[in-house]
Amino acid sequence: MILEKIVKLTGAEIFIECLKAEGVDTIFGYPGGAVLHLYDELHKHANSIRHILTRHEQGAVHAAEGYAKSTDKPGVVIVTSGPGATNAVTGIADAYMDSVPLVVFTGQVPRALIGNDAFQEVDIVGITRPCVKHNFLVTRVEDFAATIKKAFHIATTGRPGPVLIDFPKDLGLLKTEFHYPTVDELKMRSYQPNVKGNKRQIKKAVELILSAKQPVIYTGGGVISSGAAKELTEFAQNLNFPITNTLMGLGAYPATDKQFLGMLGMHGTYEANQAMHNVDILIAIGARFDDRVTGNLEKFCPNATIIHIDIDPASISKTVEVDVPIVGDVKIVLNTMLAELEGRYNELDQAAIAHWWKQIDKWRAEDCLHYTQDPKGDIKAQYVVEKFWEVSNGNAYLASDVGQHQMWAAQFYKFNKPNRWLNSGGLGTMGFGLPAAMGAQIAHPNELVACITGDGSIQMCIQELATCTQESLPLKIINLNNGYLGMVRQWQQFFYDKRYSSVDMYKHSNPDFVKLAEAYGHVGIRITDPADVEGAFKEALAMKDRLVFMDFITTREENVYPMVPAGAGLNEMILV
Repeated sequence: MILEKIVKLTGAEIFIECLKAEGVDTIFGYPGGAVLHLYDELHKHANSIRHILTRHEQGAVHAAEGYAKSTDKPGVVIVTSGPGATNAVTGIADAYMDSVPLVVFTGQVPRALIGNDAFQEVDIVGITRPCVKHNFLVTRVEDFAATIKKAFHIATTGRPGPVLIDFPKDLGLLKTEFHYPTVDELKMRSYQPNVKGNKRQIKKAVELILSAKQPVIYTGGGVISSGAAKELTEFAQNLNFPITNTLMGLGAYPATDKQFLGMLGMHGTYEANQAMHNVDILIAIGARFDDRVTGNLEKFCPNATIIHIDIDPASISKTVEVDVPIVGDVKIVLNTMLAELEGRYNELDQAAIAHWWKQIDKWRAEDCLHYTQDPKGDIKAQYVVEKFWEVSNGNAYLASDVGQHQMWAAQFYKFNKPNRWLNSGGLGTMGFGLPAAMGAQIAHPNELVACITGDGSIQMCIQELATCTQESLPLKIINLNNGYLGMVRQWQQFFYDKRYSSVDMYKHSNPDFVKLAEAYGHVGIRITDPADVEGAFKEALAMKDRLVFMDFITTREENVYPMVPAGAGLNEMILV
């Protein structure tokens, strides 16, 4: 129960009451001297707010990201000053790039010592300014409650992102009258996200859509952030337009539906990239024209008229000049568009659209994701992912690390629902997968949560296996172990005459992952035969209350195809 309006509380008590008011039931963190007052209050309220002790501050932030990405709630983090705060920066930057709503509390030295190079002092507000949506240094305990309210409001509205609150230690014991303001009480004149979209621009977009002959709907993570998967599906299916997702947008549209072209971009499908190159009306929704999507900008969608819907005005025409910009919340704008299109679908050029689909089917016939699994050969990573999709019925919450395994997961695990694909897209953070999977498992204790990783990435935050032990998290870890930093090796093969510099992980002493998993109290399985892949998954999924680490020994020098080389257009793909 939230306290009455006028009550005197310490800064630490205000921290707890504000979290309760925001409905926070889980917080990820790591204690230290500057946040001991806050941790003391957390201890007193352990029955209402669950604290997850990670083994590294970076892991805490990634876990909060996994929690946030798999739910409609912001992730909340608490770390101490100095190295605690700087260790969290990688996760904060990751959340910023991928528009993940987080509120991160960092401890700070007492106010009287700020600027004196005190023990464990850093200017974390200055350090994080380029990679947060906003940050605050609290200098008066009277401002703490309003600052927390602002932080949650900013993190979760408009284009979501991380907000940091730096809290000096001495404020933890100071008392003030407590009042948790409403959003309407806050004075935030400079922060007023436009959510509705301009009606004139929406009407203009609808007229262009109805005139399309070779259209493509190109969507990104903004659709998922907005909770607009249902509206997007209705929009695409009513129009019968082909649709492609970015890496961050997978699951926003059912991957098994016939209108879905697969992911686009550097490792996208042939049909998606060819359609993008030949599109006449491009409808970009909740996407930011990332360089991994566009390829060579001079060759990107050369004949397209572009409609762009995004909540963030700074993302529109930042990289690619668009013809019809619509600033607004994707869900709201799509609903407005659906209303505008009602009763007008007969105006579409059905013959032209049918001809466009015939051309797309010819590109699909290339079967660009084809691979061959020799039953007596090495295990193909693609085969592992495909088998996991089959055994899990496509229902897993799947976190990934960064590298070849991430691309194979995106290509071969068909996501039919939003919020199931948890990966580091913009920053490309190795070490993201395991803690992100932890956060998702904590948010969804009765669901299947897995992490697909590689022998390089998993070692970045492998200490979080201890957190999984402590919290009894029954994750399923799929380690595609090829003994290389695979994506770096692939680039060295293609562009550096196979000079494999510092990428051989077998040579540089990979651990025995099975024994390592067992040392943390988990189940470890090593799989070396393709015939055992399906059985290993069934065995692992049957152990519903245990973390199972599956170490798949895979083909060492397998490459991710298709691939758009750097500097090439989307139609200039390496297929094999």
